[in-house]
Amino acid sequence: MRILQLCHKPPFPPIDGGTKAMHNVTLGLLEAGHEVKVLCLSTPKHPLDPATLPKAYRERTGIEGVFVDTSLNIVDAFTDLVTADNYNISRFFSPDMDIRLIQLLSQRTFDIVQLESLFMTPYIPTIRRYSRARIVLRSHNLEHVIQERIARGEKNILKKPYRRFLAKQLKAYEHAVLARVDGVAAITPADAAHLADHHGKLPIATVPFAVDPADYAAEQPDGPPVFFHLGSMDWLPNEEGVRWLLGAVWPRVQRKHPDAELHLAGNRMPKDLLKARLPGVTITGRVPDAEAYMAKRHVMLVPLLSAGGMRVKIIEGMALGKCVISTPIGAEGIACTDGEDILIARTATDFVERMGRVIGDPALAGRIGTRARALIGRRYTNERVVKELTAFYQGLLKA
Repeated sequence: MRILQLCHKPPFPPIDGGTKAMHNVTLGLLEAGHEVKVLCLSTPKHPLDPATLPKAYRERTGIEGVFVDTSLNIVDAFTDLVTADNYNISRFFSPDMDIRLIQLLSQRTFDIVQLESLFMTPYIPTIRRYSRARIVLRSHNLEHVIQERIARGEKNILKKPYRRFLAKQLKAYEHAVLARVDGVAAITPADAAHLADHHGKLPIATVPFAVDPADYAAEQPDGPPVFFHLGSMDWLPNEEGVRWLLGAVWPRVQRKHPDAELHLAGNRMPKDLLKARLPGVTITGRVPDAEAYMAKRHVMLVPLLSAGGMRVKIIEGMALGKCVISTPIGAEGIACTDGEDILIARTATDFVERMGRVIGDPALAGRIGTRARALIGRRYTNERVVKELTAFYQGLLKA
């Protein structure tokens, strides 16, 4: 198959959950013998520098980037609020990107155009006009669900109504998009079921994030359990969860276990957290090697309260044989079993109890981690997931 992959940011280097989800599928499709062309937005936050890319990757993907300034603009956001446009989506549309897309579709024929996330859907009219390819939305998250959860937890009385409005607006947009695509590759079964409820006749497949387990060496460091959280802190749900962990959970753990250690790291770590001096807590910013950081520590904490979709870091942590303690929201979309291959904590008290259990029985982390890695090998390998995605695309082409 000939596949055009439209990305809202460069999929290489794979430095966060979104880029890894795109990159792994790109490689998987290429390894399966398909032709993949990558066209992405190059933004101030996520610039594309072709000179830094491996030559083999450039040649195999023909990757191109078009600069689009997606930086938040208060005036534009207010204008879209008044006009009922969705600023979260509209800021990803660029006439320059549209022109390059027209040129590409006029020169080459594709079987599938894969839209990576809702943010690339403004280009659907252009794709329809210049191509007969099937258009598939690869839904990384249900964006309106994230906003609804953030709105519920918002304490600022001025921001709360805006977040509710934004969630309602995003929900309407997401549902309208379903009538304009030929299929959806949802990242979790729950997301797929939600989408099917609103557009039952639309072909929908569940295509989760996956890895090549051979790329992850499961090694348990010596010593007592060290807890850690690793995630980009410019994503609001991560910051919200970490602040909750530090405020509602960690002080209680410290009182019961004064020698316990918690390590926090992530891109764009807030300055006040970097300056904080908390008992037993080590806070750093971006780390050069995420896998090495995780490998040196024992227990991954995922205190998410308002996210949606699937957590890439949990899959990677499990592939490394790590014990994961997560909220139900953090573990959404992963076919895991509480007490078997993960520990689920629904409240702050649950988190304190689960962390205390691991401190009291350090071997528990190893047992949970071993079973977690086995789960990845059974269900979340890139080879298996790409086969499922390919079968889905072949079905669309035959329809």
